Amino acid sequence: MVTNLTESVSPSVWHGWGDPSHARPLGAGALEFLRSTLKLTSIDAGHPPVDLADVRVGPVALEEDDLDEIRAIVGTQHVATDAVERILHAGGKSTPDLLRRRSGDALEAPDAVVFPGRTEEVGQLLSLCVRRQLAVVAFGGGTSVVGGVEPLRGRFAGVVTLDMRRMNRLLQVDPVSRTASFEAGIRGPAIEAALAPHGFTLGHFPQSHQEATLGGYVATRSAGQASTGYGRSDELVKTVHLETPAGPFDVGSLAPGTAAGPKLLDVVVGSEGTLGVITAVTVKVSPTPEDKVYGSWSFPSFAAGADAMRRLRHDGRLGDMPHVCRLSDTDETASTFKLGGWKTGLLSGYLAIRGQQTPALSLFVWEGDRRGASARMRRSARILRRAGGIPLGPAPGKSWEHGRFSGPYLRDELLTRGVYVETLETAATWGQLEPTYQSVRRAILDALEARGGAAHVQTHISHVYSDGASLYFTFLSGLEEDWLAQNARVKEAASNAIVAAGATITHHHAVGLDHAPYMGAEIGDLGIKVLAGIKNTLDPAGIMNPGKLIPTPLETQP
Repeated sequence: MVTNLTESVSPSVWHGWGDPSHARPLGAGALEFLRSTLKLTSIDAGHPPVDLADVRVGPVALEEDDLDEIRAIVGTQHVATDAVERILHAGGKSTPDLLRRRSGDALEAPDAVVFPGRTEEVGQLLSLCVRRQLAVVAFGGGTSVVGGVEPLRGRFAGVVTLDMRRMNRLLQVDPVSRTASFEAGIRGPAIEAALAPHGFTLGHFPQSHQEATLGGYVATRSAGQASTGYGRSDELVKTVHLETPAGPFDVGSLAPGTAAGPKLLDVVVGSEGTLGVITAVTVKVSPTPEDKVYGSWSFPSFAAGADAMRRLRHDGRLGDMPHVCRLSDTDETASTFKLGGWKTGLLSGYLAIRGQQTPALSLFVWEGDRRGASARMRRSARILRRAGGIPLGPAPGKSWEHGRFSGPYLRDELLTRGVYVETLETAATWGQLEPTYQSVRRAILDALEARGGAAHVQTHISHVYSDGASLYFTFLSGLEEDWLAQNARVKEAASNAIVAAGATITHHHAVGLDHAPYMGAEIGDLGIKVLAGIKNTLDPAGIMNPGKLIPTPLETQP
């Protein structure tokens, strides 16, 4: 069975996120919140992106012979060297990526964008690029926020981006074993649309869901908003087909378990395009849930709420864990209440009467059959009440789900109004969660305020494990004139605080360029040598996504 699900990308997203028609302007309340919180005298739309025609793109460095060989492999219509496609592939969706393009800088855009349609074409393209000494960047949805798809040339003659959007088919569903196989270029909504007629879901819904691809999920070891229930991408993957400069590489097993040596699947999951190009993936799928049950509780502090989540994981039945577990700190809760209108104003007043002056709001979603999901919620509710939670009903959870993919659109609006906004995340054990939260939050605030400006930091837990949880930080400040230095200052301070706390340098945004300098603290010098050795085996010429994941200077890569 083969299902073809085509998608396209509009040039209108060159400076921002997704479909601009889904964006909404900031309301008066939000604007006032930003003025008062960030102490900004002006927050008008005075920083619009330049016109697409004014974006600067460097000359194509490829020889005509290079392009002719590429066209012979995929077809002339599937090779682009025009300015628009090059701009669309000039980087990911981090704040620096967007600010560069908005200011008219796409000088590091790839020399060509190629759209392969078959696995064999990918292998042939890699062989050509080795022979011609061209760097290769695999491009799915282009949603990286850590520099993971920057088209870096390094020491190579040019750089070619392989956009995987044509390889977007559902290949097979095994309803008995509950697995499905896809080409790697299929995007999140198309995955769900393809599985729905068969009664299944992948259950993987990162905030980038609408744009990201399955290959991107696997390459970045991503986590979704419902991963506490369905599992992270690395828990869902059964097999991967990787085209490498050294040849095709099939990893993983459809068997339910194996003792056949180290798990080579983990060499590919999280490899971020540095070893080869993922072209096909087999994943575990779950029955489409019959019902969703929503719940929300408020706690007197972030620490109290985190302890309640720990108890839910440790004291409850394992199968009772909600698919979505989300806890906002007091700053995120306060901003939610301030921006939510009169209904959240009443809710804030009610909690104050109940003794929670600075509450921390939690949201949960249980999925499953109609009777089972409700029963799991009721058993969990008893634990949450014993932990000091005040039940607030299903409305906050439903409201969050309704707008859960809208955050990136808000960032575009904030940048237009001169507000610097960025995110980062980590994960820590329960014993270190609170000190990690405090130290990283303080480091971000200090770095943002170092030039005299005001700042706002808000945090939430989005994934819960038996031994710990994630922390996701969102931070805002006025946009400084040297915004690249501003971003680097904050990211460095936060990353150093994460390393000092013994937490992971990344929980689900991957490594890319941003986190590569801190990989030694995570896996040690010998671990870096192991990764470099694997790369040297699969990519001896070093053409695959130079500069990412492995902290090796571009000019010295093998």
